[in-house]
Formats: sequence, structure tokens, C-alpha cells
Amino acid sequence: MAAIPAQAPAQDSAAPKEGVHYARIPQGAWSIVAQVRAKPGKAAELREATLPLVALVRSDPKNLVYFLQEDRVEPGHFIFYEIFATREDFEAHNAMPYVQAWFAKLPELAEGGVEVMRMEVLGQSRR
Repeated sequence: MAAIPAQAPAQDSAAPKEGVHYARIPQGAWSIVAQVRAKPGKAAELREATLPLVALVRSDPKNLVYFLQEDRVEPGHFIFYEIFATREDFEAHNAMPYVQAWFAKLPELAEGGVEVMRMEVLGQSRR
């Protein structure tokens, strides 16, 4: 078992601070929870194909939140959590060339494609 460092490395104070800006998320925002599972022996390839999405999606000004997660027990099982203000913003995201290129890789890498739940964000103040 690898040793866990005693403390996290110091953050560069000059680096821009990123994070979730809850005030930017409107009541009723379009939220997506999705999952994809790698085919046997394809977990590393699916991870390699998927990781670049994090920076690409987060750089989209219409994306409010984006997290990619991988199951610690079942490597190759990925969960996506995304928030866009509107359905149209989400659909525009899915039409982006880099998203379409990722979808095109799934038949080779993933079991059954992407399962998507379309959710509504609750508990936010109205604007």
C-alpha cells in the first residue's frame, strides 16, 4: 500500500482560484448525472479518452459545474455530474465537436453507451 503524504502540497497563491459558484446556478438549472462503463480490458483507454473532457467542458462559458468521477472499487465505471443554466446550453454542449468525437469512441470502449439522467436543480434562489 502506498504511503499517503502527511500534508497536501502548498498551492501557488498566484494561481487563479476555481470552484463552484453557487450564486451562478439558477433555480431549475439543467443538471445531468450520467454514467459509462468500460468494456472489459478497456478501462485505461476509456479513462484516457475521457479525461481531456474535464478541461474542455469547464472552459465552456455556458457550463456551470462539471465533475468526472471514477468508481474506486470498479475502475472504468465513470460518473459525470454537469450543470448548465438551460436545456439549450446542454444541447449546445453535446453538439460540440470534442463531445461528438468522444461519443464516436464509445462503441469500441464502453458497454452500452452512456446512461443519462436529466435532473432539475432545486433549492436555488430565483433570479
